[in-house]
Amino acid sequence: MKRVELIAQTMYDKKATDITVLNISELTSLGDYFIICSCSSSVQVKACADAVAEKMEEMGIRPGHKEGYHGGNWILMDFGDIIVHIMLDETRNFYALERLWNDAEELQIAYK
Repeated sequence: MKRVELIAQTMYDKKATDITVLNISELTSLGDYFIICSCSSSVQVKACADAVAEKMEEMGIRPGHKEGYHGGNWILMDFGDIIVHIMLDETRNFYALERLWNDAEELQIAYK
């Protein structure tokens, strides 16, 4: 849970909005958590992804898979048990991942 909180806090520090943490461990073998956030520009999407990657690297963790960086609309970072979705506002509204995973428990994170 410490890594989940670190990722969410990093997103918060980069001014991402509507940060949602879903516990998907009982629903799929894809991972244990989805962390989803919204950004207002592709520059912010990339900055948020860079910050998350940097914080995780400080812990010795690199994403097993990362895609969407060059487009900047939706960056997906797969850390094995944690899957991070950093999305433009309109992209997030269009795909509505929370609706697809509405059976998942939403966790509350206390930001500093």
